[in-house]
Amino acid sequence: MTPDEDRTRMADLLHRQRSAFLHDGPPGLALRKSRLARLRAAVLAHREALKDAVSADFGNRSRHETDIMELACVVQAIDYLSNHLRRFMQRERRHVPFVYRSARAYVEYQPLGVVGVMAPWNYPVSLTLVPLATALAAGNRAMLKPSELTPRTSAALRHMLAGAFAQDEVAVVLGGPEVGAAFSALPFDHLLFTGSTQVGRKVMRAASDNLVPVTLELGGKSPAIVARGHVNDRTMQSVVYGKLSNAGQTCVAPDYALVHQDDLEAFIARYAATVQRFYPDGPASRDYTTIISDRHYDRLRGLVEDARRNGARVIEVGERPAHLPGRERTLVPTLVVNAGDDALLMQEEIFGPILPVRTYGGIDEAIAYVNARPRPLALYYFGAEDGDCARLLARTTSGNVGINNTLMHVAQDDLPFGGVGPSGMGAYHGIEGFRAMSHAKGVFVQGRWNLPGLLHAPFGKLADMAAALTLGRTSRKP
Repeated sequence: MTPDEDRTRMADLLHRQRSAFLHDGPPGLALRKSRLARLRAAVLAHREALKDAVSADFGNRSRHETDIMELACVVQAIDYLSNHLRRFMQRERRHVPFVYRSARAYVEYQPLGVVGVMAPWNYPVSLTLVPLATALAAGNRAMLKPSELTPRTSAALRHMLAGAFAQDEVAVVLGGPEVGAAFSALPFDHLLFTGSTQVGRKVMRAASDNLVPVTLELGGKSPAIVARGHVNDRTMQSVVYGKLSNAGQTCVAPDYALVHQDDLEAFIARYAATVQRFYPDGPASRDYTTIISDRHYDRLRGLVEDARRNGARVIEVGERPAHLPGRERTLVPTLVVNAGDDALLMQEEIFGPILPVRTYGGIDEAIAYVNARPRPLALYYFGAEDGDCARLLARTTSGNVGINNTLMHVAQDDLPFGGVGPSGMGAYHGIEGFRAMSHAKGVFVQGRWNLPGLLHAPFGKLADMAAALTLGRTSRKP
């Protein structure tokens, strides 16, 4: 299909969905719950096919990891939205000033219409279907553009959703970067993009031509700060889990660690021991994910070699498996100690099983290091909830924070999830997601007594009295 034919096809899908939305009107609670139930049933019915597709796209990814980090997240989000939907949809009463007291004011959250969702490759199921569930809960239709880097999963999603929804409810568009660029330029009522900051800028620029509001879920370099004396089993299990789940191909994975200068060697030793405990067979373990593509694999190896050439200490935990079909892109878990700020892996998001480790002397030094860099999508702190922790929370800005854990904030459906500045714009999950994909329409209902209605020309004493009530009396006339 030619680029022009792709654009025509997508424009036709959007027209069909918008026409159906306008014809049918905003869906009520029952229909929204029905759509969520259909989505839930489809995910469970296609569970094995989705796991097969994801593992095939990566080369290897644990079926348990896909169950836990993708499918369970989708089902949990659907259940949360369905259980709270009645409350989310209720009118919200607002305050009315005294002079309007016989009137009423409220906010009504109404569907926007058609929401576009551009999903990434790293969690191709959950980062497609959780935004879809949110859009459906808010009463919208949706068009989805999954990643071309996970073609089997994208095809499986299209097949699954075609069996559960009509095209004018939910449609899936497949294709490469050219299709993605055309998709981002469509006049949606809202567009949600998850991916890199670099591509996010292009998506926002394309959406701006049609003044389409956007939610951008990007990434950045999320720090893990370990307080002095807190290099222990609890800390290291969480750091390793966050860094090596999906082989670090996670937007909220710890991108670098700041460790107190007295604890550096203990951190290195415990990190290696924990990795070996998680993956007893080393990187050859069936539970260890391979890198998504040759290009990303070569990029990650280049980051390590650049740091090594510039004097950083590189520590590989385990050996790369040899002669394992489909595992050629396995990258060994790697620590890079005290890489300089000019090292490439300290400048760009890593998105792999490589963890730079820097040292600090006091909490203010760690805070200054974080604040000298773009605001991250997540920040992790390991230590007591004491003055240092409170100071870190107050003096740094990030999308979300995890204290003595990594990644788990994303699984809290009642918390908003999103970045700030270069790590994103807007949020979804929780009521914030519902409202991001709704229009907050203010409604003012005039009562029988209408003092402001008397304040019209010709003005006289009544206008003076009203002005005195609202503005206060002046001491003298000019």
